[in-house]
Amino acid sequence: MKAPHLLFLALSLSLVSCKSAAQRTQEIQVAHLTSGEGFPQLRDAFATANPGYEVSWHPNCQSLPSVDRSRVLFVQGPADRRNEPTVGDILLLDAGESWQVPGGLGIDLLCFEVPLHLPAQLPRSIRPDWDPKVTDTPGGCAEESGAYRRILLTWLESKGPYVLHALNAHRVRINDSFSHYHPLDGGFDEFYLVQMAGPDAQLLTSTRVPAIEQHSVSAQQAGSLIQTRKLQVGDLVYLPRGTMHRGLGGPLVQVISVPGFVPNSEIGLDHHLRAINEQLGLGPDRALPFHRSASEEAVVK
Repeated sequence: MKAPHLLFLALSLSLVSCKSAAQRTQEIQVAHLTSGEGFPQLRDAFATANPGYEVSWHPNCQSLPSVDRSRVLFVQGPADRRNEPTVGDILLLDAGESWQVPGGLGIDLLCFEVPLHLPAQLPRSIRPDWDPKVTDTPGGCAEESGAYRRILLTWLESKGPYVLHALNAHRVRINDSFSHYHPLDGGFDEFYLVQMAGPDAQLLTSTRVPAIEQHSVSAQQAGSLIQTRKLQVGDLVYLPRGTMHRGLGGPLVQVISVPGFVPNSEIGLDHHLRAINEQLGLGPDRALPFHRSASEEAVVK
């Protein structure tokens, strides 16, 4: 018989693996929360790919009624809010719990409904800039010394104090991440919720991972292989598993994954991108962008 924690892990994965690789969409969705543009399409794509989950947006929210599923709430605004909770904080509500904002002033909340009960040991508020248990942990997409990367909800107890398998999140400033994807089978979907962004903040993406890995790209096709998106505060980017992504330019992002950051499910692509450039003889004006240190060998995290 499996140990209880392994049974729980298997259940967590099975709940979000109902869609086969062939059924899953690989279309990247971008919503602008301040205007609501693109959010219905993003919400529908995510719920279809992840049975048992929902995502909703609650601007200027003062209270939430109880529902029959647990919820993870990301505080997104207003930007000048001084009282608890503030931008960057996470609130946790178990099934059947309602909530009211302290002080009565509305706040902006991104809400994920999840299909599992919250572990009893989790706090009901996680504050990355105030909780002494949540400290900078360089790694992943922010490995430089002194990186702002704070793990709020994690898959493994060894990675952070608060474990939740239904959804993981870390708040990170991404200056120059490596190019990677999460596999269709056994991987996870990911969101970038942008909370600060300067003029150079951007996200590189591609839905053509097999072509990158197989180096089946012509010089003519290389120019459309990777797309560049400018990032602004309030952007919510849905990155289905199987899609390449790389952040640049210092945006401060809540990186949210469903079900969680499963170990060994961040597959690097920079060594392939570098090899394609060399094979096709692409000069500086046409070369595919890649993270130099991550291109020296295959990277799996």
